[in-house]
Amino acid sequence: MEPNTEEITRRIRALREDMEFTLQEMADATGRSVAEYEAQESGKQDLSFTFLYKCAEKFGVDVVDLLTGETPHLGGYSIVRAGDGLSIKRRAGFEYLHKAPYFKNKLCEPFVVTAPYLEEEQDKPIHLSRHYGQELDFIISGKLRFAYEDHVEELEAGDLALYDSGRGHGMIAVGGEPCVFLAIILKEPEIM
Repeated sequence: MEPNTEEITRRIRALREDMEFTLQEMADATGRSVAEYEAQESGKQDLSFTFLYKCAEKFGVDVVDLLTGETPHLGGYSIVRAGDGLSIKRRAGFEYLHKAPYFKNKLCEPFVVTAPYLEEEQDKPIHLSRHYGQELDFIISGKLRFAYEDHVEELEAGDLALYDSGRGHGMIAVGGEPCVFLAIILKEPEIM
């Protein structure tokens, strides 16, 4: 299932208006300028997963609510078969396959990510993203150039990176082929 961008942006705008958040408050929450936020909320600019995740956090909803309009409802356990999941195609050809979209009260967001090999990215600085919590990336196939602030590492099948995702991080596929990896985004624990 591929979420509809127009429907997603309508849900984001409706939630912002219902909760009476200003454009400035949402821009601050998503780490963007007001103009950048408006471009994403209107659908004029690609919706990155980080943007969607930060919007969901600000609204106090699951990211799946934004993507599908459906609230996760499964408790106890969830099984998603090989090749199934909620497909999210964002950010220059990256495909995120959410592997537990309808499990409620998740402590993490599990994805199988396919990073495309793009020749034009090979000699450019890697775009860095930030979001709350921690992230675990386990390489299934291919090779990945992983940047964490000023550090750059080459990862291949069987390698794992675990990091504070609130700090700048990014990745590109290298080696002439796509890289497939399991990405688990661990939410920041609530303070009791």
